[in-house]
Amino acid sequence: MITYFQAIVIGLLQGISELFPISSLGHSVIFPKLFGWNLNQGQPYFLTFLVAVHLATATVLFLFFWKDWLEIIKGLGRSLAQRQIRQDDAPARLGWLLVMGTIPAGILGLLFQEKIQLLFASPKIAAFFLIVNAGVLYGAERLRQKAPVDKNPVNTNQRLAKLTWMQSFKVGLSQILALIPGLSRSGSTMAGSLLVGLSNEDAARFSFLLATPIIGAAAVLKLPELFYPQNHAVVGPAIAGALAAALAAYFSIKFLMKFFHTNKLTPFAVYCALAGVISLLILYFR
Repeated sequence: MITYFQAIVIGLLQGISELFPISSLGHSVIFPKLFGWNLNQGQPYFLTFLVAVHLATATVLFLFFWKDWLEIIKGLGRSLAQRQIRQDDAPARLGWLLVMGTIPAGILGLLFQEKIQLLFASPKIAAFFLIVNAGVLYGAERLRQKAPVDKNPVNTNQRLAKLTWMQSFKVGLSQILALIPGLSRSGSTMAGSLLVGLSNEDAARFSFLLATPIIGAAAVLKLPELFYPQNHAVVGPAIAGALAAALAAYFSIKFLMKFFHTNKLTPFAVYCALAGVISLLILYFR
């Protein structure tokens, strides 16, 4: 199925590319083909393996923002106990905004899971959408340049809690793009966040917070399949890949939270365009 070496390489690649706006799924689909690895990416075991390494990334995201999530979970509990979402309860409001933003990708992921899985077997399609992702990132950079710089000293989560329900839903719609290998989750949600008026730093934070529940939900649904009898051979590599992904994700998010404070998305757009074109050429003329 998949060797330990291959699992670790894909895990490291996923941990970096999930948080960098360059599409982790796209890289996980293209990379094995470019290097001649005999992996059947159309089989359920490969999707289950990817879910395992995604769970590791989601766990790192949760732990990195654990103080925020602790406040958000407490806020959700308060709102349920009080049967209302108070305007002055920023953690509760932010929690329900994240729920609202998770709904679009969650529903479509369940409805079209099998069709999307077929795309995992096509590195050429993933390479094409890497080029499309470059366009998305370039557009997001144009938006970033026009985005407001919020100098208000209030907590970032308090600013995010001022989003409307429809704005959060729109950002969630942009997350749907990440269901297609080659299109980046963080890139598309940052673009959606900038479109609804968030500053660059707040857009990055909202993107990372929004990624945690959708990846976690996918893991809850798919990870049990890892322990089916026919998938026993992939359990060890999946654990190794997950640990590698967690390590890469930790250092990636530390870097990106500082990077997105001031720097541009253009380098990622250029990389995706070059990687997509070069991959297509190699795959077509090999």
